[in-house]
Amino acid sequence: MRKLWLVAKHEYLKRVRKRAFLLAVLGLPLLIVAIGVVAALVAIRGGDSHPVGYVDHAGFLNPEVLSALQDARESFPEYISFADEAAAEASLEAGDIQSFYVLPEDYIISKELRSVYAENDPSESISEGFGDYIEASLIVQQPPAVRDRLSAGFDLTVRSSDGRRELSEGNILDIALPFIIAFLMFFAIASIGGYMLEAVIQEKEDRTMEILTTSVSPFQLMGGKALGLMCVSLTQILVWAIALAIGIVVGARYVEALQNISIPWEMLIVAILYFIPTFALIAGMMISIGATVTEMQQGQQISGMLNMLFMLPVFFGALIVTNQGSPFLVALTLFPTTAFLTILLR
Repeated sequence: MRKLWLVAKHEYLKRVRKRAFLLAVLGLPLLIVAIGVVAALVAIRGGDSHPVGYVDHAGFLNPEVLSALQDARESFPEYISFADEAAAEASLEAGDIQSFYVLPEDYIISKELRSVYAENDPSESISEGFGDYIEASLIVQQPPAVRDRLSAGFDLTVRSSDGRRELSEGNILDIALPFIIAFLMFFAIASIGGYMLEAVIQEKEDRTMEILTTSVSPFQLMGGKALGLMCVSLTQILVWAIALAIGIVVGARYVEALQNISIPWEMLIVAILYFIPTFALIAGMMISIGATVTEMQQGQQISGMLNMLFMLPVFFGALIVTNQGSPFLVALTLFPTTAFLTILLR
């Protein structure tokens, strides 16, 4: 066993010390951060900073409510009231406002809202902000008990009939976690496949395999390589998971949807229990391919087809959403290569 651990240690240190590994590990989090920063800068600098006007023929919008919303939310849009549409159109033509809304007298009954703009349709934040202004103005007219209840809103929770599982609308991880794990699994399969093929084929091409087999047994050699390279891929996944957790913690300060996140531990434990044997299966299959082919290109072609066996459940997302008890999905659950992702998505 000592030689097995020596082989595993050698393979692990050999890979993690390479510059390419560091780029692969740190490249994805840095790329996501860079995309986020660029998107934020485009949204900030590319958006129209002019205020938005409104004409309230219904007569229920409350300026005090608007002031309270602007004080409570730092990035809440600026809205200006106009007495009639002619004044709003004149301000729009002069470039003082970017657009304006018109609430008809029968808005409470018709729920029809008209938006007038010169060039660009108002952004989503503008529309949501005005919707919040309308909602808050209607709520403030209600009795205190009703007002408090409407302001609190509701939190939808979907619970299975046996009471063992539930999904909360406020916790996006309940829905997003399987897809995040599938994303990490895809990159893990791609990375470990390359590592495993390279580890075996390279030594066959260099004619060093014969020398190694005189010092260690086939089990110690192949087992050590598999263990070491599995640890390499797990290190990569762990770094990405830590980066994701840090991103959620930092983002929760600025994004309201991230503030109520709680980890679905039951789902996470199931994922880990299925992930470890699935990962070992991938390693074994890739090493087997590397042992049978003579060139790296041949191994990559075969491993690409095998990778699809592990990612196959992702292509049946529509079926999983509509009919989780389908016999086909039950078959995917029982098949070793597709069981991991099928269980999580179901």
